[in-house]
Amino acid sequence: MTSVTATKRSGPDDPHGGHSGRDGHGGQRGRPRRSWRPGPSGPPPRGKAFGDRAAWFLVLPALIPILVLSVGPLLYGIALAFTDAQSGRTRSTQWIGTLNFQDLLHDTLFWDSFRIGLVWAVGVTVPQFLLALGLALLLNQNLRLRWLARALAIVPWAMPEVVVGIMWRLVYNPDAGILNETIRDLGLGDGRDWLTGLATALPAVILVGIWAGMPQTTVALLAGLQNTPRELHEAAALDGAGAWRRFRTVTWPAIKPIALAISALNLIWNFNSFALVYVLTSGGPGGRTRLPMLFAYEEAFRYGQFGYAAAMGCVMVAVISVLLAFYLVGRLRGGEDR
Repeated sequence: MTSVTATKRSGPDDPHGGHSGRDGHGGQRGRPRRSWRPGPSGPPPRGKAFGDRAAWFLVLPALIPILVLSVGPLLYGIALAFTDAQSGRTRSTQWIGTLNFQDLLHDTLFWDSFRIGLVWAVGVTVPQFLLALGLALLLNQNLRLRWLARALAIVPWAMPEVVVGIMWRLVYNPDAGILNETIRDLGLGDGRDWLTGLATALPAVILVGIWAGMPQTTVALLAGLQNTPRELHEAAALDGAGAWRRFRTVTWPAIKPIALAISALNLIWNFNSFALVYVLTSGGPGGRTRLPMLFAYEEAFRYGQFGYAAAMGCVMVAVISVLLAFYLVGRLRGGEDR
């Protein structure tokens, strides 16, 4: 009786129940046991928390200069735009709200400079990209002395903007400049004063901007071209595709992200340009080359209107932020399409 009762109490899951847990061959019957179960949730290990703190300590040396030299002045400039801050030690600064921005809406000189800045930025960025693309395609070919051509192509990029401006002032010199001398030698006229002419000052400055910024765009596009697999070009050539079709179907899709990125950055940098135009023309003649940065500089350091100049800076930051937003949205949509 006792043995029968023990046998009945031994269920299929009873570890002490004779043959009920295993079959005749020693194998496991029923649902297999789980070999791993998640443990209870708790605080992160001490090692991970220490690693996070150590990462912040490593980032701080790079983060502090950004906060002190970039974010801090930006916030101070935004706050200054809502005051009547002017030069002079004894003058007290008052909070005036949006009065500076209201004055900007009716300042025709500022909007003229804004229009000139857009013409300058687009007039430099578009030809700069087209010429840089052609030069990058040329330097990507297997040519003799290609290394020398690549080294010479980045010379303007290595020169400071002030040096570039002084050099081109000598080129445009009306009396002894190489440009007017060449025109006279070719019998095309007596030359002209390129940087002081109302009709020629802005095109002359745009030409210098294209020359000075083209190497950077060339290097970026050349890097994209070199990362394009040659097998794709060879396969397209075997299929009978010409040079233009290979560029349109193989080369351009490969370098399109780089082209969009460098064009957006060039547009922003050119719109914020200051040193090159200041050295060449100082905004003249008659304000024909007065970019927004030059106009804000004059208001702040020539006329002492710090609050009004800060309001101009806020407007330019807003415009740049909109351009960046369009660029980032375009990149995100392009990533989703891929």
